[in-house]
Amino acid sequence: MVREMSPEDVLQVSHIERACFSDPWSLESIREGLETPFDTWLVLEDNEMVKGYCVFRMIAGEGELFRIALLPEYRGRGLAKKLMERLAECSKEKAVTSIFLEVRESNKIARNLYRSYGFKEECIRKNYYQNPSDNAVIMRNQLI
Repeated sequence: MVREMSPEDVLQVSHIERACFSDPWSLESIREGLETPFDTWLVLEDNEMVKGYCVFRMIAGEGELFRIALLPEYRGRGLAKKLMERLAECSKEKAVTSIFLEVRESNKIARNLYRSYGFKEECIRKNYYQNPSDNAVIMRNQLI
């Protein structure tokens, strides 16, 4: 089930951050982010356990996907699609006409997921990521 994140989910989301990213957001950053009125935080929950989450911002008809993550042991089961579907629903509800994101160039699985939702690669930011060093691919969907 995908639902809006609550303050009670912060610890589980922090665990997912540490499991999925080499530069994880701090517990405090997640708590503060949850209070931002422009951001939407969603969690994918099953049996009272948060297995994944995403966070995105929508302002003036444009959206940005900041993060989407699943615990490694739950990947490859189509669960990220549930988060993407809810992102698309929220975008339509808020009259968003385009949404963009940046993703590691080496993250081919994520890039394929985004392509399957109509995102197109627009440009590359050289050496954007550190730890390990990688380019960022900027992707945009004009029809979401």
